[in-house]
Amino acid sequence: MDDRFNTIAGWTLFGGIVALGLGSLSSHYFMADKPERPATMGYAIAGVEDAAGGAATAVEPIANRLAKADAAKGEAIFAKCKACHTIDQGAANGIGPNLWAVIGDAVGVGRGGFAFSDSLKGKGGKWDFATLDTWLTNPKAYADGTKMSFAGLTSPEDRANVILYLNSKGSNLPLPAPVAASAAPAAGAAAATPAVAMVGDAGAGEKVFAKCKACHTIDQGGANGIGPNLYAIAGDAIAEGRGGFAFSDGLKAHKGNWDAATLDQWLAGPAKFATGTKMTFAGLDDAKQRADVIAYLNSKGGKLTLGAGAAPAGAAK
Repeated sequence: MDDRFNTIAGWTLFGGIVALGLGSLSSHYFMADKPERPATMGYAIAGVEDAAGGAATAVEPIANRLAKADAAKGEAIFAKCKACHTIDQGAANGIGPNLWAVIGDAVGVGRGGFAFSDSLKGKGGKWDFATLDTWLTNPKAYADGTKMSFAGLTSPEDRANVILYLNSKGSNLPLPAPVAASAAPAAGAAAATPAVAMVGDAGAGEKVFAKCKACHTIDQGGANGIGPNLYAIAGDAIAEGRGGFAFSDGLKAHKGNWDAATLDQWLAGPAKFATGTKMTFAGLDDAKQRADVIAYLNSKGGKLTLGAGAAPAGAAK
């Protein structure tokens, strides 16, 4: 009887030791100090903002974050990227492309012939500050099908630090001006980066402008249509000239010139910019598209000095 009792007790003790060991191992695995959260959360918790952004917290515009960013901190964060990317001039591509002078460069092309995914090649445009901020937040959300396995940087400040560091490595583009507090989104509202903080692509803007051709001509000497001819509109006076076009009183009341910031406001919502305008177009919600259109308008006889990535006047034909 004693032998049987001792055998049962021994197996019970052994089972407890195994259970304790497995519990310890599982806790080490699931509670490991991983540098970033997983790309896809296993369970959505109500009221918690996910990596793609939510209504819980408004994110400061990238222009404002860059003004406070620290390139040295960005370099330290970039250390985790070195498993896939090189950053120095002339260095070879690795699992990911070399990132020397990437800011202002075209998205999904070049980089020493690196084999980009089709989803990234299809994005078009340039790696401006705002686009990089979106990419670093969640690469897969930006370009579904990307080869980039990195889940993203959830901290807006970390992203700004990394972008400032990348800019210091061969790009050296001028930083966008911070957005005034009055123009920043209210708490709980979706954050928006103004188009003037971006590097526009005139070629991409020409494609977006195709929808405007139902009402506007753009070439020099073109006739007014439902809307005025827009050749050399960038930098020109608001609601004046244009071959005698009959502008609305709401637009004529604005005065001033069509600078980049004013064009951005107009393209975002014409009816909001000038109550009573004859313009029926609802506007462009995408700040990148607005930046591209402004670059294209400026390339057609415009007088504005835009960011380093915008096409110069006369470049688009």
